[in-house]
Amino acid sequence: MNTKSELVHKLQQDILMWQGFKPAAEGRANRIGLGAIEDAFPSGVFPKGAIHEFIAVCPEDAAASDGFIAGLLAALMNDGAASLWISTARRLFPAALSAFNVATERIIFIDVDTEKDALWVMEEALRCKGLAVVVAEVDALGLIESRRLQLAVEESGVTGFIMRKDARRMASTIATARWQISPLPSVLEAGMPGLGFPRWQVALLKVRNGIPGSWMMEWAGTGFLEIKQPLQQDDWKSSEQRQIG
Repeated sequence: MNTKSELVHKLQQDILMWQGFKPAAEGRANRIGLGAIEDAFPSGVFPKGAIHEFIAVCPEDAAASDGFIAGLLAALMNDGAASLWISTARRLFPAALSAFNVATERIIFIDVDTEKDALWVMEEALRCKGLAVVVAEVDALGLIESRRLQLAVEESGVTGFIMRKDARRMASTIATARWQISPLPSVLEAGMPGLGFPRWQVALLKVRNGIPGSWMMEWAGTGFLEIKQPLQQDDWKSSEQRQIG
């Protein structure tokens, strides 16, 4: 390196690579369909091989997080890899994941007795390079536990999702991103019966080296849809919206 600034830049890029962020050119080619949300991350790409926290302040947020994570799984498992879902008191109905185009036969559900067991299983699973994602539902996560999980993903490149179901037991962690997913009312297309597609208020509360923000998102059957303005029951077709590729 010729100058100190070039050395610093090189070190910054190396750190981003170790944290799961890809270079700009490669990152753009590996987007997973989250649109403006991905632009909040360095190089404009969702960081794989990293730990993501999902904070649930109520049961409704936990259910919304399940749906949003399912949409992420559909994108992250598109190469045929399997995933694990670990919990101590599973609420999720596995067959429901198919509504988000998730191949449920490629998800291994593991139910354990204690959260200590759940975190141990997650750490061991994150070391398995053949997995795409490991999801664990726990009430709390401490700094030491999060560091162990981060070391595991740095070694294997597997992505880890931690669902923290007790917001009263918040603690500092070294997770790459912290999310809060809240449910929004669905909207029906004019003249159609039943329920509309799931909708969420997606808040990226913390993102390492990125820009936090909040977005309205919908699962539109085949992928995420960013809602640019609130939709009303009678103006579905005229409202501005953008399909994310």
